[in-house]
Amino acid sequence: MAQARGVDLTAAKPFTMSDGLQQCIHCGMCLEACPTYRITGLETESPRGRIHLMQALFEGRIEPVPETRVHLDRCLACRACEAVCPSGVQYGRLIETTRAELAASDGASPVRDALLWLVSRRRALGLVTTLLRVPERLGLRALVRGRLRRVLPKGLRRLESLAPSLARPRYDAPPRPAAATSRVALLLGCVMRVAYGDVHSATARLVARTGADVVTVGGETCCGALHAHAGAREEARRLARRNIEAFERAGVDRIVVDAAGCGAHLKEYGELLDDDPAWHARAAAMASTVRDVTEYLAEQLGDDALGELPMRVTYQDPCHLAHAQRIRAQPRALLAKVRGLELVEMPGADICCGSAGYYNLVQPAYADRLLADKVRDIAALAPDAVVTANPGCMLQLEAGLRASGSQVPVLHIVELLDRATRSPSR
Repeated sequence: MAQARGVDLTAAKPFTMSDGLQQCIHCGMCLEACPTYRITGLETESPRGRIHLMQALFEGRIEPVPETRVHLDRCLACRACEAVCPSGVQYGRLIETTRAELAASDGASPVRDALLWLVSRRRALGLVTTLLRVPERLGLRALVRGRLRRVLPKGLRRLESLAPSLARPRYDAPPRPAAATSRVALLLGCVMRVAYGDVHSATARLVARTGADVVTVGGETCCGALHAHAGAREEARRLARRNIEAFERAGVDRIVVDAAGCGAHLKEYGELLDDDPAWHARAAAMASTVRDVTEYLAEQLGDDALGELPMRVTYQDPCHLAHAQRIRAQPRALLAKVRGLELVEMPGADICCGSAGYYNLVQPAYADRLLADKVRDIAALAPDAVVTANPGCMLQLEAGLRASGSQVPVLHIVELLDRATRSPSR
């Protein structure tokens, strides 16, 4: 079997590139679903075009030179193509496997490696965020966004604009119910743990309403999604094994996740470890217990109303919720349970906003183009808030709206639902 010189795309993986690539029948159904193709109209910026490139790399017909790799790097890995593919091509696995082998041949990448190292080390991440909270609480961040913004280098301006606020409250676990019907673990993760503790708190309160005992699992860590997307496959597998052990010890019935990208990755732990006989069955078993918070609440709440909140909102589908997990109806069904809440659908609500892990840092031109379209569509609707279900989407949309001068807030769906259930009218 031929391989690109210096790039092994098939080593030691039951999922073979050969079989995966041959699933594509080149029908072109994926083209209009692909955000980068919609921007450029170029075949090389489409899933079908990238599959051609991956096939050529696999067969050794081309070298992994920058002129080739740039088109693979521009892929958002949003998996919108999978949702419309009539042949069931596992494009996400194809692009992640390719990136893993290319990364292995590249060697170190200081910025990427430092970011991935930080999010997977809980103590280091906690220390960094604790240090960064001090200047934010002193008002220095507001000063930077105001008077000092123009003097910052372009790269730092971008990084600051996309960084989460660290002033939000930390996670507050709900009290244990007197007679719990189940044990549910909440994935605290990495970025969500340090930057969106109040979102976790809202999730936990909503899950507790179903009669579940919401437990914190010692030893759980970053899910590894960013690592897998960036090609750091072995580190992703290490983190997966650590999480599997932690959740096995906890003995929970369900694992609830309020970050769509993390949930999609956890559900695919069995695939990530499908060549590891000692871990594959354990990974698949754990993955079968994972539920997105909207999926879980829709299953457990039935026809129960969720309070009252007179607001007009629009909803942005996170890519890894709509395309990878195929969860579209449940968030909307939950919003429909809130009396007085009006949902106005955004055009192209399931088109990527340009966040895509850290894509908005490494591919700013494409990310900004996608974000500009979102901001325009939101402005046309003039909602009271934008609702979504993933931290990356929240950060990206907040940055775009803020830069446009808009005051429209961006809320995680559980923030809105929790607010409704705790409203005075209820």
